[in-house]
Amino acid sequence: MIVEVIPIRKSLRCSADEALFGIYGRNPDAGRKRALTEHIPRPEHPRPDAERVEWLNLNGVWEFAETDDSADERYLADKPYPDKITVPFCRESRLSGLARLGFVKNVWYRRTFDLPEDWRSPRVLLHVGASDWKTRVWLNGHALGEHIGGSTPFEFEVSEHLKPRGNTVVVHAFDDTRSGVQALGKQCWQEENFSCLYTRTTGIWQTVWLEGVGGSYVRYFRVDPDPDNSHVIVSAEIDGGGRDLMIEAVAYAGEKVVAEAVTPADWRNPKLVLDLSEKRLWSVDDPFLYDLKLTLRRGGEVVDHVESYFGLRGITIQGAAILLNGKPVFQRLVLNQGFYPDGIWTAPSDEALRRDIELSKAAGFNGARLHMKVFEPRFLYWADKLGYLGWGEFPCWGLEYTKPEVNLPMMREWAEVIRRDRNHPCIILWCPFAETCEEAVPLQNAVVSLTRDLDPSRPIIDASAWVHGLPDLEILDVHDFDQDTSAFREKWSKKESAIPFMVSDYGGIGWDI
Repeated sequence: MIVEVIPIRKSLRCSADEALFGIYGRNPDAGRKRALTEHIPRPEHPRPDAERVEWLNLNGVWEFAETDDSADERYLADKPYPDKITVPFCRESRLSGLARLGFVKNVWYRRTFDLPEDWRSPRVLLHVGASDWKTRVWLNGHALGEHIGGSTPFEFEVSEHLKPRGNTVVVHAFDDTRSGVQALGKQCWQEENFSCLYTRTTGIWQTVWLEGVGGSYVRYFRVDPDPDNSHVIVSAEIDGGGRDLMIEAVAYAGEKVVAEAVTPADWRNPKLVLDLSEKRLWSVDDPFLYDLKLTLRRGGEVVDHVESYFGLRGITIQGAAILLNGKPVFQRLVLNQGFYPDGIWTAPSDEALRRDIELSKAAGFNGARLHMKVFEPRFLYWADKLGYLGWGEFPCWGLEYTKPEVNLPMMREWAEVIRRDRNHPCIILWCPFAETCEEAVPLQNAVVSLTRDLDPSRPIIDASAWVHGLPDLEILDVHDFDQDTSAFREKWSKKESAIPFMVSDYGGIGWDI
């Protein structure tokens, strides 16, 4: 199959005076072009839903070491590491240059970098897209912090520790696949893969990058579409708010401004209502995306600027039907487990992410259960652009629910999943658990309550198939692998349900070769 490749979404328009962005003092495309022209793996911007002008991709060859003991003093010293690895690919993958499949608990990464000479941002953040499982970071000998969880992004401010040249970043990840307290998804907890369990991912597996931000900046923003009233509500978290600080939101349909709003940003949570002069819904058949530009100003000076997009669509339930924009949508989904032969959990290229969706649509599917894995943001970006539905899932397999130390890390990371992905129109429901046991029910119930608080706009499946613990389920599904098509049809065509019901796991078909 020949797949046409189209350019990545262009940067939003800005007027000639705004193009300087005040603090940046240069063409706003320069940082992006620099990253795209360097010969590094996965060079594209990792977060097309939240782009700034100044960013630097740190993927590429890093020093690497692995051990079953932590030995901080050994790898925080100046001695050379024994190996090299290509980031963002995990040690188990061929694309990392190592392809090591045995168990190891500690992995260490180190590289140096120079700050681009033309950067003008007063503050700089160091981002890690994802690292499995407990990750610590140092810059120039200073401990920046720790993140627990293998699937979600984290960042540390590094402004006070940066030098113009010769900065050294060290990353350590602890990963104990057999502990029972880590969410693995389909990662195999035995030495050899078996059944539907596949090669593990240890350490960094998504892009590492630097980002320049303003002295005050938009730390996070949420977009809540309201298609019935033709508007969206933008809620922003401001780091470093203060007097005379204003936030402006501008929505575009193509080249045309279709909504503008401005409000004071003197505290952390300003809200803006964008009344759209042109209404165009996002759907599978017409995945239209509005561009969104958020700008912080103090007086006449631009202090921060971030570019994004949104889709105008609503998800509701009416009886046994799930409605997209008020119309029933039949979900003909493929079960996508997100493993790549050469990159394991990491796609070899941005084109590979897009091609997954195009091949699925060509086969007649309109979406996917993004199964037992938190997919890369760029996959969700392409799903948004191409009109492809998705279930937001969590890699819950591997958790031993009788261990109380499972609960807090899982709930924190699930909250981070929702925070990262809730602006994507392609995500139409949340599914934090699958095929669980009775011991999981208390945690399941708590997570459903948390999910409803964090995102009341989407339906929730408490656990796909098997064990449920809530009296007020919104959706019910089963897993059935019966290959007798007549028996399968007889069993499920007569199923009656007052709520949406689906067979959400079917197949597992093998051929005797």
